[in-house]
Amino acid sequence: MGKAPKAGQSHFPWGKPKDSNYICHYCLHIGGFFGQNMTPAIIASVETMLEKWNAQEGKEIEVYQEFRLLTSEVISRTAFGSNYMEGEKIFAMLSKLTVIMSRNLSKTRIPLISKLWKSADLLESEKLSKEIKDRVLKIVKKREDKVVNGEVNSFRSDFLGLLLNAYHDSDEKNRLSLEDLVAECKTFYFAGQETVNSLLAWIVLHLAIHGDWQEKARREVIDIFGNQNPHLEGIAKLKIMTMIINETLRLYGPSNGLPRAVTREVQLGKLLLPANIDILPLNIGLHRDPHIWGDDVHHFKPERFAKGIAKATNYTTAAFFPFGLGPRSCVGMTFATIEAKVALSMILQRYTIALSPAYVHSPIPILTLRPQHGIQVILKPIHSNA
Repeated sequence: MGKAPKAGQSHFPWGKPKDSNYICHYCLHIGGFFGQNMTPAIIASVETMLEKWNAQEGKEIEVYQEFRLLTSEVISRTAFGSNYMEGEKIFAMLSKLTVIMSRNLSKTRIPLISKLWKSADLLESEKLSKEIKDRVLKIVKKREDKVVNGEVNSFRSDFLGLLLNAYHDSDEKNRLSLEDLVAECKTFYFAGQETVNSLLAWIVLHLAIHGDWQEKARREVIDIFGNQNPHLEGIAKLKIMTMIINETLRLYGPSNGLPRAVTREVQLGKLLLPANIDILPLNIGLHRDPHIWGDDVHHFKPERFAKGIAKATNYTTAAFFPFGLGPRSCVGMTFATIEAKVALSMILQRYTIALSPAYVHSPIPILTLRPQHGIQVILKPIHSNA
């Protein structure tokens, strides 16, 4: 097999900067973004959500919406040093963009006509893109002004601060352009929120259905953390929860495909792909391939990941890629898994989860795979189960 097609513009509606992904990976993995300062911020946001849940004990809760609010708050606080209210308008506009993008993915575009006549969706998406850019720039300028005015002596070490350091880098080769900085902020606002939102919702659904795995996960959490809040050292030891997360990602990954742009003619197996086309490898096909996973491929069985991903896939390269592959993989992968583990640990310490009779199973792909009618569960406090 020849080399795989190169990634070009991503599937995000605003376009992904072509060559800046390495900067994001630097920020997220080398720059220390996932250090000790992130976990307390996530815990604070989860505690706020759980305090609200106290009044809903024994009643039905729609967790997809609850996790949307949680993940929006977390991404605003941990990545951009702002609050939910500052980011809410951006989240709302990005959500509208994803809906527009989703319903136009399969439409044929004729270049000349597209230039002469713009559809209502295109006009709306351009308007939203400009408004999002303006709001991101406002947040960026607010951070820059604090340094210029001497209120603080650095851009800080969160995601935005590290991007600003790259934007102001004295070495032109490493410098991030303003366009790329804005695009990375948009990408992380969306990916860091929507990806975790969907992941948490689908995990809670499976735990509600599979009480045995819910209890296994709870015992592991109690063994490691007791009644204390999660910490990084313990998060790394959550083996059962990792298995549950991986199995959920296999069955209900955040994206059904991995869009790629072919920039030059390339041989892909038996196919000769011409330059300047887009392809969409479907991870959902590989994730549910019985030749790889076995005849129980459609069943929720976290134990298949007990000995790691390589063993689960029978050492099949690229059989499991919920967050993409290689240097073009999702920059928020580590962020998503840490946030999910913290939130789930704190929920399992306090509640048992049961599926509401009102739940209707209807996954729908809108860039990410979402529950069309939400996920309704009933939470019962642990102390009342004795």
